[in-house]
Amino acid sequence: MTLPLIAPMLATPGTLPPAAQDARWAYETKQDGQRAVVYLAGDGSVLLRARSGEDITATYPELLPLGGALGSTPAVLDGEVLALDEQGRADFQLLQSRMVLAHAPSRAARRAAEQPVHLVLFDVMHLAGHSLIGQSYVRRRAQLEGLGLDGPFWSTPGALVGHGEQALQATLEHGLEGLVCKRLDSVYEPGVRSRAWIKVRNMRGEDVVVGGWLPGKGRLTGLPGSVLLGQRDSAGRLRYVGNVGTGWSEAERTELAALLRTLTTDVCPFHPVPPVAGARWVLPRLVGEVRYSTRTTAGLLRQPSWLRLRQDLTPEESTADLPEHLA
Repeated sequence: MTLPLIAPMLATPGTLPPAAQDARWAYETKQDGQRAVVYLAGDGSVLLRARSGEDITATYPELLPLGGALGSTPAVLDGEVLALDEQGRADFQLLQSRMVLAHAPSRAARRAAEQPVHLVLFDVMHLAGHSLIGQSYVRRRAQLEGLGLDGPFWSTPGALVGHGEQALQATLEHGLEGLVCKRLDSVYEPGVRSRAWIKVRNMRGEDVVVGGWLPGKGRLTGLPGSVLLGQRDSAGRLRYVGNVGTGWSEAERTELAALLRTLTTDVCPFHPVPPVAGARWVLPRLVGEVRYSTRTTAGLLRQPSWLRLRQDLTPEESTADLPEHLA
């Protein structure tokens, strides 16, 4: 049968629900991987689409046997592809080397044999010819768990109802990124960044747009010593929020340098122009994610560290939590 294309529902950055509402929410571990909508046609095939809608099936050949997991029952599932480190924790840096192999099937097959990924499933939007997006999270979750989708490279992790504080503390103790809080009565909203799903990070994290860079010195000569970061305000202007010079490996810094060279411009993309001596400007097309401690009163990020390049996001899709006087 022909399955409907469904854009994944998105979570809004925030904090834990109030204690008085705790029992109305389910808590799932926030995974650090590549979002994937999984289409099982019921004929043994499987199709994986990224958040952008791109077909990424060939990137992860180890997941092809999932196509037969439900027999002839067609389904559309929501999940996340993870690369796990030696401690069994999701490591996005490991996954990035797999994400670029969508058009290199032989290399993808070799990498799959060397270091297979793992797909975690957390929602079902269509099942046996019926749409489930109008049903509550509780009902969808019960149907998902009833499918028994646990295999060599995929699983259906449990969700905890209530006890949000304890759940968040457990993720902190185990070095995990945080939680996604999901309201029990919430329907599935395709493509919407909804307040019914809230993502809570243990460390402060923000999406940022790269608007420039500063040349490195010493062993970093010829490479970016730091990049200049911006976030969009409500009027769409790119506000300068600081610079970051840590968090890359040597190879990642070299890769970033190549990307920046292709985006060189003489026009500063920030408004207003920041007083940064020696800045080299670039077209604001690269999105990254940084971690930081707090913000200054001027809105600059304190002690930022580069986390990753968000190749899955456009500058228009990146989210920001600008201070009120800058927003």
